[in-house]
Amino acid sequence: MSELYRKMVEEAMAAQRADVETVKRKRGQSFEVVDAKAYLDVVNKMKAIEGQSKSVIALHVDSVNSHYEVMKSLTKTIRPEDDPFVEHYQTPAILEILCEQDESFKKSLKAFIDGVSRSEALIGLEAARRYAGFYGPTCVVDFALIPGSTSNVVNRILKTIDIPDVHKQAILAAKSWGMNTSYGIGEVFAQEAEKGTSLAEAVKKEIDEIKYIYESPIEAQGKLMDAAGHQSFDVRKYMTEYKKRMMPTVRAAMNEGVHYGNILTIPAYCVGDIAHHISQSTFNMCKDDVIMAVIEAVTEVMGSTLDNSLDSFKNEHQPLNLATGAAASAVEYIAELDGFNAIGIVDLLTKRFHNYVQLYPTRGAAAELHNCDFMDMIYRGWKILDKARRLKNGMGGKLVPRISGFDVDLEPIHRNEVLMNPQRYAYPACAITVRFSALMRLSDYPCLLTSEPVTATMMTNIIALHKEIPASPARVCKNCASAALVDFRHSYCQYREAV
Repeated sequence: MSELYRKMVEEAMAAQRADVETVKRKRGQSFEVVDAKAYLDVVNKMKAIEGQSKSVIALHVDSVNSHYEVMKSLTKTIRPEDDPFVEHYQTPAILEILCEQDESFKKSLKAFIDGVSRSEALIGLEAARRYAGFYGPTCVVDFALIPGSTSNVVNRILKTIDIPDVHKQAILAAKSWGMNTSYGIGEVFAQEAEKGTSLAEAVKKEIDEIKYIYESPIEAQGKLMDAAGHQSFDVRKYMTEYKKRMMPTVRAAMNEGVHYGNILTIPAYCVGDIAHHISQSTFNMCKDDVIMAVIEAVTEVMGSTLDNSLDSFKNEHQPLNLATGAAASAVEYIAELDGFNAIGIVDLLTKRFHNYVQLYPTRGAAAELHNCDFMDMIYRGWKILDKARRLKNGMGGKLVPRISGFDVDLEPIHRNEVLMNPQRYAYPACAITVRFSALMRLSDYPCLLTSEPVTATMMTNIIALHKEIPASPARVCKNCASAALVDFRHSYCQYREAV
């Protein structure tokens, strides 16, 4: 198994470093789609080894190639306002392929759509709660079953429908790690309510939208992008061409017995580095030296920690757990260098959320998405560091956090010239919130800290070992930071009840 662990670490860190090195080289400059070729080149080195499904790896590799080639054929660049959506065009196409290739799945999806029509009370309640900020900071498009998420509501509807469990799991996966359109529950309801529409009519329009994204996924996504003012390229041409290119890959996965939930999931979560993580918005954000330094330092903490642990892994889940835990520890450690910690930051951002709801009642459904990711990450990091500090007590020396018995190497942070000299980036005698201010920028966009390319690459490797088990949504408690520290919402979660 050591070959597998080495492969997982090398592929994941190569993807991360392709992003980070490209961003550092091009930050402050103009983005072009071809800038993302470094990531494509890394992905093209992914191969299945003994015990892994070749068709699962192909779903990842072929999707990234199709995405890159189609995107490059349609546009030279992408404006920042359009780049978040580039990973939302794959699942609609894959969902349509599955329906065209499997009549029984199409029938089950129709049954689910009928179930949506019968769920007026549930959808109305959840849309109203999202609109009012009832659950506190929450992610409407979360990859888990947290309160306020679309997948939470989809799961509850699916439990009322008599269709095969494997189809229920696939439909659920399509709106979790799979991103069947950019729509998040409650968006139409909020817009309609603020326009003066009656609440009953707003609920009806909400239901119509939810049904539509499953009835006609590609066209629904096209109309959502029309409404968002998308300008960079023809999204319908993208989805049509992407669907055509991916048809053989999807059929091969179906024939090999890959769970439909995995077929819907994998192609979407691996493409975001092309024109989203490597993008104009990232180039703009990373003009700031301290922000760039945070991303670099966290990357090196991940890489060093994984390399040091390679000979000790016992199962395929440990590298992923250690990678994300090491990153969380690193970000929390950087916050603590300025005297902040997750407890204070979660309190700040949660209070800010409730003010934001009142200021912007028609806020985008996903507005607080990345704030939630960031808070959950540093809260996890705080728990790891807090335990290490208690054990270290007053003995002096380095702080060495541990995750499942593995040491986290924080030294790359101390070796980072920028992070260790904040006085060079503010009034020198008072430079006590420089690193924290960089983290607040990253709290809106922590994709290379959490890290998405690392998670996506490792998850594909894990799924390739268990092709018949749906990997998404995550059927575990996320330890949501806000729910654990400020708000009371655990009883509204669905992770134990996932179909």
